Amino acid sequence: IDGETARDFDDAVYCEPNGKGFRLVVAIADVSAYVKPGDALDREAINRGNSVYFPRRVIPMLPEELSNGLCSLNPNVERLCMVSDMQISAEGEILQHRFYPSVMFSHARLTYTQVADMLANPQGENARQYAAVLPHINHLYQLFQTLLQAREKRGAIDFETVETQMIFNDQGKIEKIVPVIRNDAHKLIEECMLAANVCAAAFLKEHAHPVLYRVLQGPTPEKLEAVREFFKEVGLQLGGGDDPQAGDYSKLLKEIKGRPDYGLLQTVMLRSLRQAVYAPDNLGHFGLGYEAYAHFTSPIRRYPDLLVHRAIKAVLAGKQYKPQLKWVELGVHCSLTERRAD
Repeated sequence: IDGETARDFDDAVYCEPNGKGFRLVVAIADVSAYVKPGDALDREAINRGNSVYFPRRVIPMLPEELSNGLCSLNPNVERLCMVSDMQISAEGEILQHRFYPSVMFSHARLTYTQVADMLANPQGENARQYAAVLPHINHLYQLFQTLLQAREKRGAIDFETVETQMIFNDQGKIEKIVPVIRNDAHKLIEECMLAANVCAAAFLKEHAHPVLYRVLQGPTPEKLEAVREFFKEVGLQLGGGDDPQAGDYSKLLKEIKGRPDYGLLQTVMLRSLRQAVYAPDNLGHFGLGYEAYAHFTSPIRRYPDLLVHRAIKAVLAGKQYKPQLKWVELGVHCSLTERRAD
């Protein structure tokens, strides 16, 4: 399930209910099978750090023969993948998880729009066309509801930012800029990816294997003071004393919903947090409310994910993966290429 214009399919999902809740399988393109440490592809991938998406073109991290071809989880063909296979309780808690390399065969390439429509109109045209996968879509949606509850309980911050899409005419001039509305299909895939990323971080932490974590720390004392001052002036308060948690931010976000200055207030809150970075020190992800978080789900377009895959494979083989550069240097470099892409 991806956007209309996507060509590089990193991830595929499958879900089935069972006695204990749900089994969720997230299959991710196995880039590490093709891009070997130190080879020319690898050196260039490090250099680029990630794919850069422009409104009308992509500068891919890997050659398109790989990113849109061999590695891409296209429909109705066999593809190598790395699997995060999870058992999730009816309350949205991950009870067990395991990783293994596999071969997959995708049964459908769906767009977020189609999936949202299938969920909203179970008798509609899309639902009829994809009748074979509709039950699985419904299972995914049930799982999504439970993961949302767990997210709420964890107190993860849900900033509602509006992304925009540029529509061009035949001459390549911008015709209009439209907001991209995030529907339930977007959020459903996002929750599945979060679960797989959390498991990747937990797996490597458990086996004491070094890796780049995705780290987002809370506000610095200076930023915290500034945000408190700002909210005091508009008659609001951010709870949590000297050490506010994600839940305190979530609570305040709920309070300001519906206010005419919501956009401004949310931006001030967002700016008070530090920037997310890649680092070998696990300092947790403040915004998502996770103790450990790593990027595993997009190795076609992000180098840190490829490193996570190599580390997981090394653990499975009873070895340790040692990259060419030091982990700290890799973290700084990948954080920089991400800023550069932005």
